[in-house]
Amino acid sequence: MVGEIAIVTGGTRGIGLEITRALTSEGYKVAAIYYGNDDAAKQCEAETGAKTYKVDVSKFDQCQAVEKQIEAELGPIDVLINNAGITRDGMMHKMGEDDWHAVIETNLTSCFNMCRAVITGMRERQSGRIINISSINGQKGQLGQSNYAAAKAGILGFTKSLALESAPKGITVNAICPGYIETDMTAHINPKVLDNIIQQIPAGRMGQPQEIAEMVLYLCCERASFVNGSTFSINGGQYMAA
Repeated sequence: MVGEIAIVTGGTRGIGLEITRALTSEGYKVAAIYYGNDDAAKQCEAETGAKTYKVDVSKFDQCQAVEKQIEAELGPIDVLINNAGITRDGMMHKMGEDDWHAVIETNLTSCFNMCRAVITGMRERQSGRIINISSINGQKGQLGQSNYAAAKAGILGFTKSLALESAPKGITVNAICPGYIETDMTAHINPKVLDNIIQQIPAGRMGQPQEIAEMVLYLCCERASFVNGSTFSINGGQYMAA
């Protein structure tokens, strides 16, 4: 919606970049949060007009600070997209403690950190949209991804609970579970493994980041005001959750 303020974490690459593109094209003022790649952030700013902020979303204090900065520079936050995520894959008997905590804190704790930063203002204004990006592997599990699957599954319970709390205040909270999408993350999968994955997708292909962004746009709009606490699977039919 024209003039509304949206935060997208992990918003300068992959799915997050497509979400940033989609929101800015619809007139939103977007704050795209990133952590690692300065060049990608500069390119995102130049291409979309979004304002970028370098923040470690696994850190509570940094999330509190950036929310205040964004409000001061852009205005009150209307939309939050929790998209930031990393992988540190490994079988359980080989997984290090650091790999467990890095994924849980970046993928799951960041949702708490960012929601905690924006929720008070949304409740006061009695409006808001929060969309949490989970994963097909948070629904069905995945070999070598106990940390990632745990974090993404945790997002689903978090989403439902926050939706229950927030609905009386005019705030909707929903989750999207992408399947295998063509991004930098999936580009690093062994080609033979990727071919095997694609064979398991009834649609016969990987998804495109734009297909996730389109669902985000819908959930942000007024037409979706009665959609709350829901999980949307966008995976080409690879996993059909009840």
